[in-house]
Amino acid sequence: MPVSNPDAPNASGLSANETKNLKERSPEPHEEKILQGIKELYTSKPTERTYEIYAPEAVFHDPIGIAEGIKAIRAQFNGLAKLFPRADIPSFRLLENPPSVPKSKILIDQDVSYYRDPNASSPTKTVNSLLTLETNAQHQVVKHTEEWNHHRETSGDDGFVGMLNEHRKKFTANFTGMFISQEPPAQKKD
Repeated sequence: MPVSNPDAPNASGLSANETKNLKERSPEPHEEKILQGIKELYTSKPTERTYEIYAPEAVFHDPIGIAEGIKAIRAQFNGLAKLFPRADIPSFRLLENPPSVPKSKILIDQDVSYYRDPNASSPTKTVNSLLTLETNAQHQVVKHTEEWNHHRETSGDDGFVGMLNEHRKKFTANFTGMFISQEPPAQKKD
């Protein structure tokens, strides 16, 4: 649930309007593997190697869940691939970091079109989001935040409703992890 203030800083530390207006840039060599992994995740095609972009203690936070640790992150994206067997990325922009955003944060503006029926001619839903990827010295993702339309999500810091929403997200991620295989769908032998 996005915060009610549209100017509230998102995970990048900037407002939605500021991140939407950032210029596109070319990737650094150490970012290539991360970007490839992100594209595999969001096109419902994760492989075992895809998850190597994450540090073991990484956290994934989106409007639906908060997955803590690589097993929980795998469950979220493997579950997404089951729910939407086809997803296309019509727009993927790697954004230039302004001086206030550390180089260890990778900012991506993307549109993802999700298909419940992989043979459908039009998507079930297309979502614009800002991905803020915080990396460590080994160039692994330690925090992956997805914010729809670049708007900051509520957290436990946002009072009672924010606290409830944060607990719901953690429950959702844990519940998903109980039923979704750790084996990526692209590698499963059905």
